[in-house]
Amino acid sequence: MAAVPAVRTSGEGVQDLAAGLSPKMLRALITASIMAATLMNSLDSTIANVALPHIQGSVSAAADQITWVLTSYIVAAAIMTPLTGWLAGRFGRKRVFLISVAGFTVASMLCGIAASLPEIVFFRLLQGICGAALIPLSQAVLLDTYPPEQHGQAMAIWGAGAVLGPILGPSLGGWLTDNFSWRWVFFVNLPFGILSGLGILAFVREHRREGPSRFDFFGFFTLAAFIGGLQLMLDRGETQDWFGSAEIWIEAIVAVLGLATFVIHSLTAEKPILPPSLLKDRNFATATVLGFVVGVVLFATLALLPPMMETLLGYPVVTTGLVSSPRGIGSFISMMIVGRLIVRFDVRLIMLLGLGLTAFTFFQMSGFALNMNSSPIIWTGVISGLGTGLIFVPLSTIGFATLNPQLRTEAASIFTLIRNLGASVGIALMQALLTSNTATVHAGLAGQIAPGDPRLQGAFDLSGAADAAALNAEITRQAAMVAYDDGFRLMMWLALASMPLLLLMRRPRNPAGAAAVHMD
Repeated sequence: MAAVPAVRTSGEGVQDLAAGLSPKMLRALITASIMAATLMNSLDSTIANVALPHIQGSVSAAADQITWVLTSYIVAAAIMTPLTGWLAGRFGRKRVFLISVAGFTVASMLCGIAASLPEIVFFRLLQGICGAALIPLSQAVLLDTYPPEQHGQAMAIWGAGAVLGPILGPSLGGWLTDNFSWRWVFFVNLPFGILSGLGILAFVREHRREGPSRFDFFGFFTLAAFIGGLQLMLDRGETQDWFGSAEIWIEAIVAVLGLATFVIHSLTAEKPILPPSLLKDRNFATATVLGFVVGVVLFATLALLPPMMETLLGYPVVTTGLVSSPRGIGSFISMMIVGRLIVRFDVRLIMLLGLGLTAFTFFQMSGFALNMNSSPIIWTGVISGLGTGLIFVPLSTIGFATLNPQLRTEAASIFTLIRNLGASVGIALMQALLTSNTATVHAGLAGQIAPGDPRLQGAFDLSGAADAAALNAEITRQAAMVAYDDGFRLMMWLALASMPLLLLMRRPRNPAGAAAVHMD
């Protein structure tokens, strides 16, 4: 299959521009346009993390509220992912791609000018809705642009862009925040979005399936009700006294009813969004559960570390970005070599190694202290990144290896959705536990201090209001460090507890082919 040299577009001038190019040049321009969208999307997954404390101060948000900036985007993207295939078939892939890029770019600009927490959370929701289609559509367009014998090269280019974003995100976000303001972590998307949109408009041909397939809207809305209710309950529970609040009860009831209705509908509908036959495949069902766990431990860590470094250790935002970047470098290294490992070794052993490295780094992170330097954060980040890379690709490979080919589209949507759900639940849950544990440890430490305590001599004078406030701030700081360590320890146990799931999986006969099929 060779690339099509002539491109069907809506404008004569644009059509003439594309038609006058050689197939090789056309492929290069399409690739550049697609990679701009991919890089913009992947960059956004980490670039805002280091700016969270600055955003929190700017919009006067509490510590447990500012994580909505992350979870709102993840939840919206998770909910909208299953719609991507149907929208592309119904309205055309190029049109949906253009709207997604334009919407993501505009939403990024709106995030940058937001003046309050509700505004930025709403615009992040819009960003997630538009961004959900960027990753699957960018893969599909690249695979159509290159002939079959170059699909491996195309996916290598795409993978490099997808991995480069998270690596550059923390350091770029830190530099922009320090030299300009936190708003530029969103404004930086504008040139990528404009260049990508113009390139897609000019060079990408339209593609639409004949007779778009039916979409299970009822199942989609019940699933959205479950995810939305669960996320609101986790996000709001800490501030609303959990089930002592009528609001939390309502959100919990919506989540339970949404899940129950979704399950019943999936078992009885003719073509549900989640075909029951998917869960009958042992590899896919187990990989989906592991994907949820990976989403929890990976994204919760990425959300917790920057505020810890900036608020407890006093790192400038640029330093926070630089110290966070080695984690992405570790992931990049392992993802570059894991393709060769899959062919030679049992993918279950590769994932076991990845989970082991992840658990080991959380064990080391549970010993973080206020007087440490940046070295423990850097080297645990590198090892954690190596472990993450050894999990992601083998997990996708083994999860799709034994699946019925007719179920791949639905399976890819569900797999991505569950992983994103794990990310949003993990961030919300760990933030709630962090807030709760900090208060508990603070109360315990404060109860051990009394006027005249010899440990306070020369440092704090409790008879003065200023010294009493300073002592309380120091106790809060130490309590928060203990709470962070407890959170890392909990994620270590979660990683260890997921290891026995590997025993439920069957080794694929052709792991390299399975990986290619999943990408395709």
